[in-house]
Amino acid sequence: MSSTVKGVIARSKGAPVEVVDIVVPDPGPGEAVVKIQACGVCHTDLHYREGGINDEFPFLLGHEAAGIVEAVGEGVTEVVPGDFVVLNWRAVCGQCRACVKGKPQYCFNTHNAQQKMTLTDGTELSPALGIGAFIEKTLVAAGQCTKVDPQAAAAAAGLLGCGVMAGFGAAVNTGGVGRGDSIAVIGCGGVGNAAIAGAALAGASTIIAVDVDDRKLEWAKGFGATHTINSKQTDAVEAIRSLTGGNGADVVVDAVGRPETYEQAFYARDLAGTVVLVGVPTPDKEITLPLLEVFGRGGALKSSWYGDCLPSRDFPMLVDLALQGRFPLNDFITETIALDDVEKAFEKMHHGEVLRSVVEL
Repeated sequence: MSSTVKGVIARSKGAPVEVVDIVVPDPGPGEAVVKIQACGVCHTDLHYREGGINDEFPFLLGHEAAGIVEAVGEGVTEVVPGDFVVLNWRAVCGQCRACVKGKPQYCFNTHNAQQKMTLTDGTELSPALGIGAFIEKTLVAAGQCTKVDPQAAAAAAGLLGCGVMAGFGAAVNTGGVGRGDSIAVIGCGGVGNAAIAGAALAGASTIIAVDVDDRKLEWAKGFGATHTINSKQTDAVEAIRSLTGGNGADVVVDAVGRPETYEQAFYARDLAGTVVLVGVPTPDKEITLPLLEVFGRGGALKSSWYGDCLPSRDFPMLVDLALQGRFPLNDFITETIALDDVEKAFEKMHHGEVLRSVVEL
C-alpha cells in the first residue's frame, strides 16, 4: 500500500514553502522507498522554489539526504531494506555512450523513479533533482541509493549527496589538484569550502579563499585555506597572482557562477592552468572573453558536473575519511532544524548566515 507522509513543497514560483501531506507509492521495479533521516538545505532547492530550474511546479524539495532503505521493488539488487544510504542524483545507467567509454561519472542517461509521488488530491509532484527528500520517506530509483558506513551521522553523510561532493570533486576530480599545487576558490559557502577541504586533503600547498564576506573567509581557514582575500576590498586577480609568485594559481574554482567571478577565475590562473566552474549560473548569465586570451593562456576551462563524482566510489570513500578524522564532514553543519523551518533556513542562506542547515526527521 502507498504511504501518506509529511513533506515540503514549493507550490508556485517564489511562494513560501509548505509542509503538506504527500502520497508515496510502494516501490515498483527498480525503485526503492527510503526513510529519510536527514536532508541538507541546499541553494539548488531555493533555485527550484524561485523557478530558476524549470517551471514544473509543484516541486517536492530536498535532495541532499541520507536515510534507511525501507522497501525495494522487483529486480533491485543494489540495496536491501535496512541499508544506510546517501541519495544521489546520478544513478549511472551503465549503457550510454559515456558509460560505454568507461566514464560513468559523466553518465548521460541517469535515471529516477518512474512512479510519481503526489498530493492527496492526485496532483503529481516534481521531486528536486529526482529525489525530493524534505519528506519523511521518499521514492527513488534504486541506483540513487549509495550504501555507506552506518556509523556515520545521517546529518553529515547526507551532505555528500550534493554540496560537499560537488565542491570536493570540483577541486580533486575535475581540477585535478594535487601535492604542491596552488588553488584559489572563489565563493566560500558550502561548495567552496568543500573544494578547499578537498584541496587540503589532496596536498595542495597554497589554498587561497576568495569571498566578499569576512565570516565566510573565517570558515574557509577552518577547512584549510592558507590565505584569504576579501574581493570587495582587494583586487582578487592581483592578490591571487601576488600569492603565487606573480603567476596565478594552478587551479581556480568558481563556486559562485556569475560572469564577474568566472572572469576573475579566468585571469587568476597560471599559464596552462585550469578553471573549474561549479557554481550554477542562472540562464540569463553570459560572459565575453577575448579569444586570443583563451588561446594564449592554454590550459583548460572546465565545468564540473556533480564534482564529476561516481557516487558508488566517492561517497563511501569520503564517509570513511570522515570517520577516520581526515575529512571535516561534520564541520559543514551549522544547525539542525525541523521540516517546518525550511523557509527560515532559506532566509539564513540568503544572508550568508549558515554553511548548511540540515533537516532532521
